[in-house]
Amino acid sequence: MDRSGICAIGVMAKAPKPGYAKTRLCPPLSPDQAAALSAAFLRDITESIALAAREIPIHGYIAYAPTGAEHLFDGCLADGTGFVLADGSPPMPPAVQGFGRCLLHAAQALFAAGFGAVCLLNADGPTLPTAFLVEATRALSAPGQRVVLGPADDGGYYLIGMKWPYAHLFADIAWSTGDVAAATYARAVALGLDVVTLPSWYDVDDAASLARLAVGDEPPAYEAPVTRACLAGIGLDRLDIAAQ
Repeated sequence: MDRSGICAIGVMAKAPKPGYAKTRLCPPLSPDQAAALSAAFLRDITESIALAAREIPIHGYIAYAPTGAEHLFDGCLADGTGFVLADGSPPMPPAVQGFGRCLLHAAQALFAAGFGAVCLLNADGPTLPTAFLVEATRALSAPGQRVVLGPADDGGYYLIGMKWPYAHLFADIAWSTGDVAAATYARAVALGLDVVTLPSWYDVDDAASLARLAVGDEPPAYEAPVTRACLAGIGLDRLDIAAQ
């Protein structure tokens, strides 16, 4: 199968199990509630990818770890979502450390599968507009080398897209800081690549962003129906999330 005209979108995801997923949301959530919300996020994100694939050639994947954890995602994903191991285990340049190893591993594996472009997407934005995924894929389908960067409000990025697994994009990055997007932009410029910047969006990874999600996002946000149903079941209006 020729996949050179298809963009793979790999969601960097933890298995939605209590005590492992969305731990920064505990409190105000319990571990069971956080795991349920994580599963809802994954379902909505992969359904949004599937929706984007109706407009432009895309194949959605879960980039996961450890080996053998695929069954933990049962019932959490859109139909047709694939799996790619992203545990950072292959040999890497010394400057690529931490989460960067997992990102580079996922990119290398998807390019090795024959895809012409790869986007790596975080699992923290269930309402991320589907149009952003289409825009990223369209930018990568044009001739010439470039990087697509989707900056997050906290200084990180929710998406990075590329047409080659450039290790330098993930080298010497201080992960989980507010400088990640800026440092990655600088790495792309150093490689002589054009950078297409998407509109910013937010990650749901603490009490403040959970409160923002609970209020609801205006269009063009993805509606995230599974997440909305999960929030209603948890009863966030009964939790003092603003005080956390």
